[in-house]
Amino acid sequence: MSRASTAVALLALTAFTNAVVLSGQTQIKLPKNKYTPEQDVQIGRKAAAEVRQQYPIITDEAISVYLTKLGDRLVAVAPPELNQKVYEYSFTPVNLMDINAFALPGGPMFVQRGMFDAAASEGEVVGVMAHELSHVLLRHGTANATKAENPWLQLGQLAGAIGGAVVGGAAGSAIAQGSQFGLGTLMLRYGRDFEKQADLLGAQLMAKAGYDPRSLAHMFETIAKESGGERDPQWLSSHPDPGNRTVYITKEAEALTIATPADMSGFNTIKTKFAAIPPPKKNDPRNAAGNAMDSRSGASGPTVGTPGQPVAAPSGQFRQVNGGVFQASVPGDWTPMKGNRSVRFVPQNGYGQLNGQTVFTHGVEFGLVQPSSRDLQQATNTWLNAVAESNPDLRKNGDQRLFQISQRSAIGTPLANSSPLGGVEFVNVYTTFLVDGTLFYYLTLVPEADAQKLLPAFRQIAQSIRLTDAR
Repeated sequence: MSRASTAVALLALTAFTNAVVLSGQTQIKLPKNKYTPEQDVQIGRKAAAEVRQQYPIITDEAISVYLTKLGDRLVAVAPPELNQKVYEYSFTPVNLMDINAFALPGGPMFVQRGMFDAAASEGEVVGVMAHELSHVLLRHGTANATKAENPWLQLGQLAGAIGGAVVGGAAGSAIAQGSQFGLGTLMLRYGRDFEKQADLLGAQLMAKAGYDPRSLAHMFETIAKESGGERDPQWLSSHPDPGNRTVYITKEAEALTIATPADMSGFNTIKTKFAAIPPPKKNDPRNAAGNAMDSRSGASGPTVGTPGQPVAAPSGQFRQVNGGVFQASVPGDWTPMKGNRSVRFVPQNGYGQLNGQTVFTHGVEFGLVQPSSRDLQQATNTWLNAVAESNPDLRKNGDQRLFQISQRSAIGTPLANSSPLGGVEFVNVYTTFLVDGTLFYYLTLVPEADAQKLLPAFRQIAQSIRLTDAR
């Protein structure tokens, strides 16, 4: 055979071999997305700034350098067609004990120390990081927003736009108001199809970076074991199991060639460094369990008694309160708790720590939401649908009805949810428009067992509401 023929034959053999390798791994299709990569970066940058402000960030240089090295190793092998040049990658350790990690649109990633504590090897941590990086590369965050077709998720309208989570249930408490990071309740709660995509691409990234993808399956098994306790790990609350994870990740691993094994000798040293760092304070609300996006996104204030202890009927005395665009009368013995775009009034034992999470179990809330339209019913339902994204147990508890708030057309929506105290809680939401088009809401919250006790106060508060924006 001539030299030229040999070269042609070798080229053909190489092409055939490459085709076999490419056909062996699962091909992953980018989901529909109306956002640009530049918008992903802007959204992620704003959200990351709030995370760094609110979370207990670990500043140990050795840990930070180590985590960045792992992240950079994965980024280096990311498919060029997915790895946008505008992305701003960062890999930040967080001093929280829950098994959790999350990545924001455009590149920022946060890994909690609980992930390192639970991992048996560097490959298991890298596996979760590869999974989170895959969400960034596949742009799942803004794809979620696109799928929701929610106009007030548009860039430039993020602040105060997300309704967040109606309190109660396993997700914890708070309605995300006036918070860029409140966007996480929708953007970071992935469906099972996106989860499987991130699993498979994550396995491919691991193999290219010199790690056995089976370590990812092992870590998922460790996380799943935690769900056998009193509560699910944070990670599972926003990353639902697509089913048969170990099976399909193992199958994907068999189709991949692992690159030169990575040097994992530094893992035990870093685990020791993590162990030497004092744990976060138990009363730090940032250490609440449940959904991390919810527990840091809404109204804040002091603990009001001890949730789980009896809540007394309101006192017969009411006091006038001024919320800027509204006035109302509330029970004199209820505690005000102010948020960025909301205010709550809570009875004794109605807000605080319970089983490791911050819960809001009794009381009322007034707030503002940037609406999706000028049609009241459509704006209300769009907002409540966004709320339901982070509250899988939230459901209708009857028909919507028309009435009036301060002589303006309003809609009342009865809802039910799982209560952190056990059983069912009733959530009733009343909405109307302010003159400038902002959606004003009044929300009542009470466990079923205490509903009759608080119902008279709820009615008196509703009848007292006066909207004071100029007409």
